[in-house]
Amino acid sequence: MALTLVTGGTGHLGRDIVDRLVRDGRRVRVLARSRGTRSDIEWAVGDLATGAGLRQALHGVDTVINAATYSPIARRGGVRPIDFFRSPSAVDVEGTERLLSLCQEQSVRHFLHTSIVGLDEATLPYGRVKLTGERLVRSSALSWSVVRAMPFYYLLDRLLSGLVWLPVWPVPTTSFNPVDTSDVADHVVTCAFDGARGERAEIGGPEDLSLTALAGQYQDARGLRRKILPVSLSDAKARGMGFVVSHGVRGRLSWADWLRRRSSRG
Repeated sequence: MALTLVTGGTGHLGRDIVDRLVRDGRRVRVLARSRGTRSDIEWAVGDLATGAGLRQALHGVDTVINAATYSPIARRGGVRPIDFFRSPSAVDVEGTERLLSLCQEQSVRHFLHTSIVGLDEATLPYGRVKLTGERLVRSSALSWSVVRAMPFYYLLDRLLSGLVWLPVWPVPTTSFNPVDTSDVADHVVTCAFDGARGERAEIGGPEDLSLTALAGQYQDARGLRRKILPVSLSDAKARGMGFVVSHGVRGRLSWADWLRRRSSRG
């Protein structure tokens, strides 16, 4: 059976991709810095940032789904001043370049790269780093696909949770359609095996809502009462920060339903 390697397979999106692959009956190997507990997949111990274990991880692999990334904002769930000046590139640029080179050496049939909607206008360093990595994929001699997705609900949840201590929430009025990782995983796996190549349809959530409306639904779900102060951003500034609306494939799970699921889980 053909073997699929997933990088970033222990992250939020990566776990959902692995679940979908296993559910489809595919043979899966996950690259991770340490071996996980799942017994229904293969584990390859390695590190995309350093290249350790990559060659062995790619042995016998037919398809690579590159879902690995390093976003300091996502990891800590908040923005710091340093995020406006620089973002690490060891995973998203050097790691992607290294992975592409080894995939060519080992004749990998298809390389699917997950990326972010609106990168061409990104002004934040993380977005520019992601765009550099994506361009490496697009210029590769490999058979490649790129799937861009909107930011994920879990990240929006983390960012809004960081405002809970404030009596007033300054929130942009721009529209946005974040998406659930499970919907992105379904789209990514479909694109990995449907035979098409190149730039694929981007994916966003089912609803176009202002960030103020998204914050209001968050407060309702959490039983919070905070004043939301609408903040106007120019279109250019909003797009540069990733506040865009995706016009590709639409996910099915709404933000309100995602919040209800989270609440029901305690």
